[in-house]
Amino acid sequence: MKNTTFKLSPLAKALAVTTAVALSTHAIAQEENEVNEADVEKIEVTGSLGSLPGQDVESVFGFGKSILETPRSASTISQEQMERFNVSDIDELVAFAPGTFTQSFFGVAGSLDVRGTPGETYFRGVKRLDNPGNYPTPIGASSRIDIVRGPASPIYGPSKIGGYLNFNPKSARASSGQYLKAPTGALSYTTGSWDKSILTAEVGGPSTIGGKDMGYYLYGELENSDSFYDNTQTDQTILQASFNIDVTDSLRFEFGGMYHDYDGNQVAGWNRLTQDLVDNGTYITGTALPLDTDGDGQISHEEYGAVNIAGNSFFYVPASAFTDDEATELMQLQNVGTTTLNANQVLVAPDDQLGNEAITLYFDTIYYSDNWEIRNQFFYDAYENINENAYGFSQFHDSWVIEDKVIFATEIEQDSLLAQFQFSPSIRYTDFEHGDDFTFEYFNRRDLTMPSSALDRRLLSTRSGKNYDNYDVGNYLDLGIAAMTDLTWDWGLNLVLGVRYDTIDIESTSRTDLLLGATGDETPISADETVDGWSWNASISYEFEFGLIPYITAAEQATLVAGQGAEIGVGQLNQPGSSGAFDTSELIEYGVKGSLLDDTLYFALSAFEQERTDFNTQNVVTNNTTNNKGTEFELRWVVNENLVVSAGYTNIKVINLTALENGNQFGFLGAEDLVNLTDPSLVFGGNVIGLNLIGEGFNNTDGRKAGIPENIYTLTATYDFQNGYAANVSVVDVDEVASGFSASVTLPSYTLVNAGMSYEAEDWSFNLTVKNLTDERYFRSNFPDLFGSQIVLPELPRHWNAKFTYKF
Repeated sequence: MKNTTFKLSPLAKALAVTTAVALSTHAIAQEENEVNEADVEKIEVTGSLGSLPGQDVESVFGFGKSILETPRSASTISQEQMERFNVSDIDELVAFAPGTFTQSFFGVAGSLDVRGTPGETYFRGVKRLDNPGNYPTPIGASSRIDIVRGPASPIYGPSKIGGYLNFNPKSARASSGQYLKAPTGALSYTTGSWDKSILTAEVGGPSTIGGKDMGYYLYGELENSDSFYDNTQTDQTILQASFNIDVTDSLRFEFGGMYHDYDGNQVAGWNRLTQDLVDNGTYITGTALPLDTDGDGQISHEEYGAVNIAGNSFFYVPASAFTDDEATELMQLQNVGTTTLNANQVLVAPDDQLGNEAITLYFDTIYYSDNWEIRNQFFYDAYENINENAYGFSQFHDSWVIEDKVIFATEIEQDSLLAQFQFSPSIRYTDFEHGDDFTFEYFNRRDLTMPSSALDRRLLSTRSGKNYDNYDVGNYLDLGIAAMTDLTWDWGLNLVLGVRYDTIDIESTSRTDLLLGATGDETPISADETVDGWSWNASISYEFEFGLIPYITAAEQATLVAGQGAEIGVGQLNQPGSSGAFDTSELIEYGVKGSLLDDTLYFALSAFEQERTDFNTQNVVTNNTTNNKGTEFELRWVVNENLVVSAGYTNIKVINLTALENGNQFGFLGAEDLVNLTDPSLVFGGNVIGLNLIGEGFNNTDGRKAGIPENIYTLTATYDFQNGYAANVSVVDVDEVASGFSASVTLPSYTLVNAGMSYEAEDWSFNLTVKNLTDERYFRSNFPDLFGSQIVLPELPRHWNAKFTYKF
């Protein structure tokens, strides 16, 4: 018997009270509702589970076109699909959306990788603050998740060209525009392997205020779960509310928000990486020599700086230049041996932490006049983040963004043409404070068969208040204006055209008095720059009478190149001949979509090539440009009222153009990179850094980006027995892939199988899912271009989740 105690924050307590009041209100109203039960429309999800792309998805271009009609590679995953397959984080969405395989960002499912590059997250069509790994993006409160491959609509502002995830919160207003007819809600509890414990409550319905119709929907989630990985846990509170009010026949308000308080940690995975470790689990043991000279139990920056544990020449070009003679005495392990390492034995210390408090608010005003819709979208997003890891990395963010956007939309229908137009001015202001600390980041000093100790534990800048590598404070103001048109002729032709102009004023200050080696008397350095650029999108498609829609899309997208905490450093500004903080990315995509068999079978096939810039503060070359080419295929088929299947295929090749042009890529060098080193234990007490060369004679011959499999195949199926029972299975088959840019360690191919059974009665349901059913041993590359030769994340073995839900 295990008792689980939830620690309720004040907001969580408020949610509990609100839910109780709503439940009481529902109970009082239930007697009235029973009298008119025949008049209450009860929505039952059967058949397609919302898997077919028939409903409007405004997140792509903003015109309310369905996925089928949209000339862009995109997928939508309904709430019903996520519930049936028990999808718990965004990494699992790869089974439903091609092109979305995500590398590990130290075990935190923050944002999707789309087409081999980090994607962005939108909330109701507005971009949130960057979140590559600040906290896991919650998806339990969503009514639908849209995944768009390629840049966002010009109406949405500067974005990364790879793609994005759009989160649609649960709402009291159905897609039909009608309010719920009666109060409804649910309570659920999820348990599972490693003491998983998640409690949710939700309630929504119609109401009135001042004689005006309105609707509300409240959602709360509390989690207190352990983890498969050592020294790892998750405690989080999610509160979400949405409200809709019809003020008049022509004026409506939509407003609400989300509060997310997350407490967990990052998981770096296995250190001391070798091919033998991946293939057989053989781990090199041994302790590093002590560096803590003052005996306070941790290694300060000063203590690290006083010794040499990076090799006699420090920086190695190429990696093969490192030999036994380059290893200093302090780099060498003591009491060396080998053992078989378990997948749960990872580089996490008991006091490591990743904490994030995020608040998201929105207020939309929608006004209708004649043939015009005028929508004003006000949006606020903020987070406070702390990230501390004993092996030598810490950072914090305190950032927020506020955006106000007005969209004027109208349409004209004349003869055979339906012409839709949008015009949108916008203003977006971002404020950031960010610090990070990584110079003495030593993954290999800790023996994972032993607890973290003074041999590996570093004094972190977030605790000492000094010795940061970057400490940036600043803001940027984006003034934008955009226009789009959608032209559709009734004989099949469709054109979508868009253009946008942005001018961005950036101010940044580096707190040099807090940086590594500072005395405290330094004067902060400030810089400012105004950047501007154009974005455009052009798509053409044609719908044949027999159901096929071929299309071509070309786009150029202005991109603001910000960091993990939405920061822009002083060093990015005023760079002659360099894109610095602002760049443009390009896309060409062509494909064909189809809806066949009386619209029960949907498929999409696309080919694309894109070029974009990424940012990494820990890289010598901060802005790396990549070229991505690939093919994506998606099929969804409602075979009959019982069986729904889907299939997907992704072929992608990502080339680091910057590294290819330079002929090398900076990285933390691993044991397999140091081909002229006879024994890896000679260096695991330190850190070897240098350049991995590209070309003939090296493992990486073409600048291929690590961690992204070239081929991924997916298959899902669910069968409804029409008696309350249903079964589901999903299969994801992944090619082998290099762990790091040097391609010296290969992660094996794998096939991941998840399967489940569910039962749904009138007012309760149960879902049991076994994930990694075959207990496949597999890995995910961890920050591969920089750290992929030193660390890797072993993924979860077979485990199970069970969810009990009561609906009212």
